[in-house]
Amino acid sequence: MRVDPARTALADGRLSLEGCYRLCRSIQRAHSKTYYFSTRLLEPEVRRGVHALYAFMRYADEIVDNPGGLSPEDQLDALRRLEEEALAAVGGGWTENPVLRAFADTVRRCGIRERHIRSFMRSMKMDVGVTRYLTYRDLEEYTYGSAAVVGIMMCRVLGVEDDRAYPHAEALGTAMQLTNFLRDIAEDWRRGRVYLPLEDLERFGYREEELGAGVVDERFAGLMRFEILRARGLYAVADEGMGYIPRGRRYAVLVARELYAAILDRIEEAGYDVFSRRAQTSWPQKLALAAGCAFREPGEVLSGLCPARIATGP
Repeated sequence: MRVDPARTALADGRLSLEGCYRLCRSIQRAHSKTYYFSTRLLEPEVRRGVHALYAFMRYADEIVDNPGGLSPEDQLDALRRLEEEALAAVGGGWTENPVLRAFADTVRRCGIRERHIRSFMRSMKMDVGVTRYLTYRDLEEYTYGSAAVVGIMMCRVLGVEDDRAYPHAEALGTAMQLTNFLRDIAEDWRRGRVYLPLEDLERFGYREEELGAGVVDERFAGLMRFEILRARGLYAVADEGMGYIPRGRRYAVLVARELYAAILDRIEEAGYDVFSRRAQTSWPQKLALAAGCAFREPGEVLSGLCPARIATGP
């Protein structure tokens, strides 16, 4: 499987560990412009850990979303093998996969727990066979592994020492994923998936077949307002825990939070039409949001990495 833009085979044991991290950086840069933008605001040692986390998760996600000719059984087998190889690498075993080499190094250095890796992989396996969620509680079972534990892993990479930060980190991870779900409704439909709880569609009298037809009316607008309110509630919970993040590293998280939350603003500005075009922030908007965060938290910028380095472009 090739997920890096340079088309470098992932089964390449010749790369140095630093080369493995560089490959992870190129994967994040190619596939997540918003997340990569905020990651660049961290100091290099922390930044490389974020690159490794992202690349590992993207690797698993590619097995699910772009399987090529793999059957569902083959996808599950590939995910099981990935999980086994990743955990073996974390335990000190050798792997030729450079993404797993960087990921395992990050896991060991930062003290990321095996159960969180397993929770993430469990949600990836769910994605192979589960395409609908009856209730929000059902969806939460999926987002715990796919998003909430990612927040916890990020805490470890950022050097957060107080476990009281975890519920807030879980809320931020989940809020970001719900934002992605709303932005990507059309794309997910084409993949045969609906991440909007079916009970919510029923609440507003909207049928899932209408998602495929791209129907935007007052029913859909009401549904989207409801889902956006839920996501913003989670962002508010996340905000209460920002103080647990070490000084100098908080700024990047604040920027990431603002950039993802701004996608909800773009959806609203488009009249909730997520079918005609993808809601996203432009490069000038990203710079403006980053500057706004710096203005509100000047001490963060002074104690961390000056964001002026990002002004040269993506």
